[in-house]
Amino acid sequence: MADTFKILAQVIPSASVSTNLYTVPPLTSTTVSSLSVCNLGNETTFRVSVSSGGASLENKQYVYYDLTLKAQDTFVATIGITLGASDVIRVFTPGSVAFNLFGVEVS
Repeated sequence: MADTFKILAQVIPSASVSTNLYTVPPLTSTTVSSLSVCNLGNETTFRVSVSSGGASLENKQYVYYDLTLKAQDTFVATIGITLGASDVIRVFTPGSVAFNLFGVEVS
């Protein structure tokens, strides 16, 4: 098995659109070490969800829901989420926000 430490994903999603930030590749497991959420504009909110096997979005999947992010501020979570193949992290924001995900893939 090979461990690959890396930037897992980076995205600035369209406003008010649930967007896949990261999907675990086949035959791979992933440990997310940290999530950075950087507000590029005015005060806004954001959401982060984790779905098993790419399941459709449900309320039970939210890790953060409408967390307020002040203008030009950054939120960083050292989170340690463990994921299996096909698990998906999704993000949502009505504002201009950059999401960055860091961790290790094991394949």
